[in-house]
Amino acid sequence: MYELKTKETNNSVIEFIENVEGPKKREDAYRLLEIFTETTGYEAKMWGPSIIGFGTYHYKYASGHEGDAPLVGFSPRKAKISLYFAPGEEKREELLKDLGKHTSGKACVYINKVADIDVDVLKALINQSIAFLQETYPTS
Repeated sequence: MYELKTKETNNSVIEFIENVEGPKKREDAYRLLEIFTETTGYEAKMWGPSIIGFGTYHYKYASGHEGDAPLVGFSPRKAKISLYFAPGEEKREELLKDLGKHTSGKACVYINKVADIDVDVLKALINQSIAFLQETYPTS
């Protein structure tokens, strides 16, 4: 049976941020913590060793694979900051056009620093992602 690697933990978000390398990256992590907390209304939780997640949803695919994941989140990684939003949502691509300097993958959006992006667009991405996931995977 497949075992999820990224699970919610009881590790301290603040302790994790305090151990982020570099004062600028740490400062950005605190700024993102503030933005995500304020925008989502959810308490930040650690998911796995390095993802700060907000809210949770339960997904189940046609393949039978299922699990829990944060609605949105971020991780201040060494090279870039990863922002986690719902993958495969058309509105996400429209919003990303106005985000600012970034690159993106299937589920992640990568930024160098918060100063490179439009915080209002970030908030719109957070809200859009949560709405999409709650509609796609409603709680029973």
